[in-house]
Amino acid sequence: MSVFSEPDEFQAALREEGVLNLLVTGPGKFRTRLTQVTLHHLRLLAGEERLSRIVFAAVPVDTLFVSWPVDDRPGPIWDGVGLRVGEMITLGPGQRIHSRTDGLCHWAAIRLSAEELAQYARALTGAAFVVPPVARWQPPRGALRQLRYFHQAAVRTAKAPSGVLADKETAHGLEQQMIHVLVQSLSKGPIDAETEATCRRRGTVARFEDLLEAEPIPRITEIGPSLGISPRMLRDFCKKNLGMGPSRYRRLRGMQRARRALRHENPEVASVSAVARRYGFRDLVRFATNYRALYGESPSATLRRLFGKADLIPGGRA
Repeated sequence: MSVFSEPDEFQAALREEGVLNLLVTGPGKFRTRLTQVTLHHLRLLAGEERLSRIVFAAVPVDTLFVSWPVDDRPGPIWDGVGLRVGEMITLGPGQRIHSRTDGLCHWAAIRLSAEELAQYARALTGAAFVVPPVARWQPPRGALRQLRYFHQAAVRTAKAPSGVLADKETAHGLEQQMIHVLVQSLSKGPIDAETEATCRRRGTVARFEDLLEAEPIPRITEIGPSLGISPRMLRDFCKKNLGMGPSRYRRLRGMQRARRALRHENPEVASVSAVARRYGFRDLVRFATNYRALYGESPSATLRRLFGKADLIPGGRA
């Protein structure tokens, strides 16, 4: 179980789950709790988040990712698809997708081998078992209740002082029960599978994300032609999948990249103005104002404070 006060540290903790970038989109003090339980065939996760954010992730190869909201609060929105209480979402191997939250959010997830789940399901049901690339499900109430109970039991154990399950037999039994109940939860089929048009939109927004990793970041007028779509279509796609227009998202991603650069630049040779211009900010006053509103400090304070801390760490690089 870990508590994070920096978004980049939280992102690093989720790298194994395929998270490529985590962008905080609302002001405030960042504080997130993440619980991870690793069994032989399953990896269980539970997150408690406070600030709105957007995550861009690529599900690892041969991995099925299953997630659901923990309580009555809204869960993460997956490329425009929100989950109600009693629903879950599955993401297939290699799928690139955005998820966003609009504030306080608690979620649960399971990561497992897609092939192993298919084999287990065939053994239980005697029928072929195929999970769509991205799909929303409404499991039978009894199955979902059991799945949530087993998941919460494992999370509570991780939070206990010992931090481990009692013994291998207990862990194995819990894992087998969870896989069995997961198969039952997916047995009725999805209530909403991704259409070809939705898949195309998801892929386009993922390629938009790729473009924002370039340096310098492309102008917003260059992005539509690079993606082969009109400006209006780009706006519609971003509004649906990211919850905001492409200009605002580009600006926030540029701000994020500027902050990461300021944390690692040498203040004796670097300047805030040079970093700002590198990531497309020409109005330095507006950049500093927006930066302070989002991160609670000035860009120059980030440059001095975080670089100075590196000098105090044994082996840290100046």
